[in-house]
Amino acid sequence: MDLEFGRGMRSPQRDSWKTTMVLAYQSLGVVYGDLSISPLYVFKSTFAEDIQHSDTNEEIFGVLSFVFWTLTLIPLIKYVSIVLRAHDNGEGGTFALYSLICRHANVSLLPNRQIADEELSTYKLERNPETVDKTRVKVWLEKHKNLHTALLIMVLIGTCMVIGDGVLTPAISVFSAVSGLEFSLSKDHHEYAVIPITCVILAFLFALQHFGTHRVGFIFAPIVLAWLLCMSALGLYNIIHWNPHVYQALNPYYMFKFLKKTRKYGWMSLGGILLCMTGSEAMFADLGHFSYSAIQLAFTSLVYPALILAYMGQAAYLSKHHDFYSNSQVGFYIAVPDKVRWPVLVLAILASVVGSQAIISGTFSIINQNIHP
Repeated sequence: MDLEFGRGMRSPQRDSWKTTMVLAYQSLGVVYGDLSISPLYVFKSTFAEDIQHSDTNEEIFGVLSFVFWTLTLIPLIKYVSIVLRAHDNGEGGTFALYSLICRHANVSLLPNRQIADEELSTYKLERNPETVDKTRVKVWLEKHKNLHTALLIMVLIGTCMVIGDGVLTPAISVFSAVSGLEFSLSKDHHEYAVIPITCVILAFLFALQHFGTHRVGFIFAPIVLAWLLCMSALGLYNIIHWNPHVYQALNPYYMFKFLKKTRKYGWMSLGGILLCMTGSEAMFADLGHFSYSAIQLAFTSLVYPALILAYMGQAAYLSKHHDFYSNSQVGFYIAVPDKVRWPVLVLAILASVVGSQAIISGTFSIINQNIHP
């Protein structure tokens, strides 16, 4: 018999919780790397040169409000609470969702046969399939053949967008992290050092992919965990030290005030705000590597609170340093105290490497589903 902890047999419930905790820890290194490094470039990308900061901090508070509600509505409510439940035999991603729709409605234009379908028979159902009432949406989709083609085109476009994200995000995230060298190098050295260092890091990252998702997850998880804790600590420090009232920006009214005051330039800056949720699709795309409960546990207990504290800390600092921020080329590192800037820079570069892993794994999962339907 397997005797653990010195007494009795290990219970299945304890095994289940242990497995969930291990998977949640692994998911930090694979799923949440990209999402966790977004504070490196969100404020920098959002505040264009045309947006001037006023003493009332309405611009800064407005952006923080946008970021908070975007993270709350998209990753937390949409993905964690709704989308992750719509898996196809444990698989996530765009084509997994399409496969799930096609197995419940006759709209497929692609071969769709799974082992689970072989085991499904009418005696396992309460009623015969022919007698089951069809919803209006299902009847509408099956009746119009043009919708079958439109649905497939939408799936292909969504897949291409995720793959495009997997190509662009690693370069942006690593480059944003390495750009912190601007504070320590001269302008001439900085121009010739950042791009080569970024290329070397990206080449090393892609060379690690053949080790497998779970092994890479164990390697990268400590880095993401340290980065999240570091961001939380920096956020708390900046909130307490610079502006303890920054929590007022969580009021959605500040979003309206931001758009009213900045007009068309504020609408143009919304593209930078959307960067705060890049990598959210990895939660659904990487679902086949982990489990719903593990991804949910990691996000709600650690990732989401750390991101909110990080953005609030940056906003608290920027609310007291308008001129310095407007003349700076790097948005994240100016809110880092000088004494810890180098350790944070090294940790940010390592986290950016892990962030690239998140969307790369999600892209691989989607492509693998297309090759092996």
